[in-house]
Amino acid sequence: MQSSSITTQHQNIRQIGINLNYWYVVARSTEVKTQPLSVVLWNQPIVIYRDSTGKIHALEDRCPHRQVKLSHGKVTGDELECAYHGWRFNEAGECAAVPYLAANQKLPTCQIRRYPVQELDGFIWLFPGDSTDLEAQNFSFLKPLGVPEWDHLNYIATVSVIQCNAHYSYLIENLMDMYHGHLHQDWQAWTDAVLEDIHEEVNRVDAHYQAQSYYKIDKIWSISQLFFPALRRLHPEPLDVSYIYPHWVSTLGKDFKIYCLLCPVNETTTRAYLIHFTSLNAFWRLHKLPVAFRRFVKNSLFGSAQKLLDGLVVEDVQMIEEEQQAYLNNPERRGYELNRALVSVQRLMKNQAEQD
Repeated sequence: MQSSSITTQHQNIRQIGINLNYWYVVARSTEVKTQPLSVVLWNQPIVIYRDSTGKIHALEDRCPHRQVKLSHGKVTGDELECAYHGWRFNEAGECAAVPYLAANQKLPTCQIRRYPVQELDGFIWLFPGDSTDLEAQNFSFLKPLGVPEWDHLNYIATVSVIQCNAHYSYLIENLMDMYHGHLHQDWQAWTDAVLEDIHEEVNRVDAHYQAQSYYKIDKIWSISQLFFPALRRLHPEPLDVSYIYPHWVSTLGKDFKIYCLLCPVNETTTRAYLIHFTSLNAFWRLHKLPVAFRRFVKNSLFGSAQKLLDGLVVEDVQMIEEEQQAYLNNPERRGYELNRALVSVQRLMKNQAEQD
């Protein structure tokens, strides 16, 4: 690692947009039930709803009649009904019915935007960019990242929502910077991180650290370490973090994997889902048990790391929001960065934002 400081270009990075031609996560599957759900993805108000079969749809959250939010309405059959006058819209965003339409009147030809959306691995993934690119091209980055461990019987999940009043770049930098373990005194999962290698591609940055982990899941009772700090013992583990635009993935040894799925709301607001997985792969005897029992174990232990994860989020969000406020108060001030991984991710964010 180089000894001289690297000056970050705050004036640019804290104002950049996002590349819309990727899949973003706007909700958990469980958040979209019978009523429409209002979400915002980079200043775009969007309404998400399920039709009569349970299929997910996403439309611009605007009734073209009086410009009110369609998310205030309800789902009628397979159509979204506006709360104001009862106009209904189909999944393509076309006006399908007006309750007071006279016999000699035609339906208005107004249409609102439809967004490609899909339900995958417990989350709602939405593509806010040009849908013609999505349909005409077959690039790997035009597919959702996915969370394959979500339904895998060997992984126990915990989910925490990150809601911070800051530009998304601050969150990404926080996630890629493993030197800030100093912050998490009571919730620290690792310590003594050393950056060993960085690999950059057009849409990802991989940073490889070596660290000391507090957790080792090698016995059936090991998961109790999540609840009782006294049981934890430091031992060396590789700590790998990856910014796979626009999301983040981390692995700590063989026992833990974490995802952060982003939904940048606007220039100073970021929403994200942090998903922590504890691996049961070391317990080969467990794998021989009936699938129904293993699924019961997985479901019963869901959220077992909630206290740990929520504690980390609270402390990180406080720092991230302070960084944002400091920038807003003094945008001309420049910070000094010693972690080369953050320079790499800033370069990636800028390059992706310029491509949109």
